Amino acid sequence: MESSARREEAAPLTPREIFERLDRYVIGQDVVKRAVAIAAHNHLKRIQARRMRRQSLIKKSNILLIGPTGSGKTHIARNLAEILQVPFTTVDATEYTEAGYYGKDVEVMVSDLLFKANHSVEDTQRGIIFIDEVDKIARRTQGARNGAGSRDIGGEGVQQSLLKLLEGREVHVPMNVTQAWNKSDFVQVDTRDILFICAGTFSDLHDFGDEGGRAMGFGADALGAKRKEKRISTKQLVDFGMMAEFLGRMPVMVQLERLGESDLLRVLTEPPDAITREFKELLALDEIELEFPESGLREVVRYSMSRGLGARGLRSILEHVMSDIMFEAPERKHRHVTVDAEFVKARLAALDDVELNA
Repeated sequence: MESSARREEAAPLTPREIFERLDRYVIGQDVVKRAVAIAAHNHLKRIQARRMRRQSLIKKSNILLIGPTGSGKTHIARNLAEILQVPFTTVDATEYTEAGYYGKDVEVMVSDLLFKANHSVEDTQRGIIFIDEVDKIARRTQGARNGAGSRDIGGEGVQQSLLKLLEGREVHVPMNVTQAWNKSDFVQVDTRDILFICAGTFSDLHDFGDEGGRAMGFGADALGAKRKEKRISTKQLVDFGMMAEFLGRMPVMVQLERLGESDLLRVLTEPPDAITREFKELLALDEIELEFPESGLREVVRYSMSRGLGARGLRSILEHVMSDIMFEAPERKHRHVTVDAEFVKARLAALDDVELNA
């Protein structure tokens, strides 16, 4: 954290530097990475101005990421936090309720960040909070499309509670997340410089947003793959159930594209933390040389795409494919193992009736 503070006082990372570092770990989504890099750079400049006790007109650059499952929303946010060297926490919007109901109050997400920052209030106040499943807190009082019912304790009320955090206020947060109801152990945290990144699939908008409707009949899959996804507008989000005030506090709104076969293939092999590199390192400890021909990896990718799992499903699929090898590895040293197309197909055949954790 000290090195990060010294860097901020000297010169914040430029958008290009942030983009290039993100590009090493995040495949595709160049438009999103550029937008996030600019927002992160402005975030660093805002923190720097406050550290130097200067009055600044720079507003918070909170980010809303919209995209299908497995397109890289969480991955981008996590790697951004590592690049900026700031505390980072991921929370699920569905766990929070309107104040006064049984469930987590929104201040608890700041408490999670405080815990990740080793209870340093100064570090907490420049961290990043990633709020996933934000589309699940759309207001539910507009009919069957977004859920019925007059009580909306997990929808509009939560959005209303989040406004003060997103805009920037001094809030009292519990020191211990597990004792959130203990009213004695609280600390004051200023959220003005905490960067919020919200993400959601907004699947209804993806399903019904195409002007021409769904492609049907022979060749429908190919036609659907070629059609460019329609951009989701602010009006559509408001109609979906998001408050205009909530969206107004998310000035950076970017939409992720569904990853194609070539992108998913790169996810498996190119990043420094790619899962194929992980398996090779694990088996190297048992003195086994592991090889992943492209044909085998393409079968994994096609299986993931056919079930709409995206990049997130690749690990679950490959874990299943590699289970026999990993089980027998300590007993089969000094071997060379090739995970080719035939090997993958034989093991994926048993996965058809298995529910993957995606």
